Amino acid sequence: MVRRGQKFAVCSHARPDGDAVGSMLACGMLLAGLNKQADLYSADPVPQIYRWLPCAETIRRVTRVEGSYDAAILLECDGLARTRLEGLEGRFLVNIDHHASWKAFAAVNWIEEGACAVAEMVYRLTRAAGGAMTPAMATCLYTAVLTDTGSFCYEGTDAHAFDLARDLVVCGARPAEIAREVYFSNPLPKMALLGTALTRLRREGRLAWLWVTDEDMTRAHATEEDCEGIVNYAIGIAGVEAAVLLRELSDGRIRLSLRSKGGVDVARIAASFGGGGHRHAGGCTLEGPLHAAMERILETMRRELSRENQKIREASRAESRGMNLLG
Repeated sequence: MVRRGQKFAVCSHARPDGDAVGSMLACGMLLAGLNKQADLYSADPVPQIYRWLPCAETIRRVTRVEGSYDAAILLECDGLARTRLEGLEGRFLVNIDHHASWKAFAAVNWIEEGACAVAEMVYRLTRAAGGAMTPAMATCLYTAVLTDTGSFCYEGTDAHAFDLARDLVVCGARPAEIAREVYFSNPLPKMALLGTALTRLRREGRLAWLWVTDEDMTRAHATEEDCEGIVNYAIGIAGVEAAVLLRELSDGRIRLSLRSKGGVDVARIAASFGGGGHRHAGGCTLEGPLHAAMERILETMRRELSRENQKIREASRAESRGMNLLG
């Protein structure tokens, strides 16, 4: 399809993260390098921490995709609704995804749950198409891999992921420079919001949670992207296995960011509420008010942790029986 087509629309999910932005940009560069036309669209602006990426200004913020295209390539989406873009219906769609919550909604569905990021799939597409891996593309893809693996901390980060990172560095990505831009260039409102959230940090055994209200956002002059990464402070507590950040939206709904150290499948929890993600990182949106949404998600996560505890106990008993038989 890439070789046959001439004009492509490239999109990803609303509220784009590092993998979405980096993969879109690299995909656009690949197509341009093959003498194709690529128009990049997003329902939301590129987050500030990714605007330094090469060609970031080429991602156009729109509400509707207009014009004629040979195909629309959708990255990291489990359906058209996830893009929050109109005008994609009835087009020839190519679905490229690695999330556990994927759906085969397109004419072409390329799903690789084992890929560490969609960026890995764009990298493989570039190699298969005979495209040049430029330093600009390598920078975008390395940024995507770095952020989507949680700085190479999430489950699924294996030797293959580091081989990919190495290849991208060889092709021109600069790891230290990228890390500085992503992790050490935080705006003041984000740090003020983090301070507020940490005053509300709660822990109950292996579960931790924190929240921010719409009033908190206004007081800190914060934007949606300033919430990114706050939940990691909760999951980073020793002994905590699952965590959630609740963010109150201006319309009263509650957006959740879920994290796990691997024992609890938060993608499955998010999917049960209409969201999605990976086993270790997911998200969804619930109806408010805040206290009701909080109780719903905490009760669900308590149940999942209880099931996980039961599995651990059963495995321990089975191991003990095995040891007794050996003795």
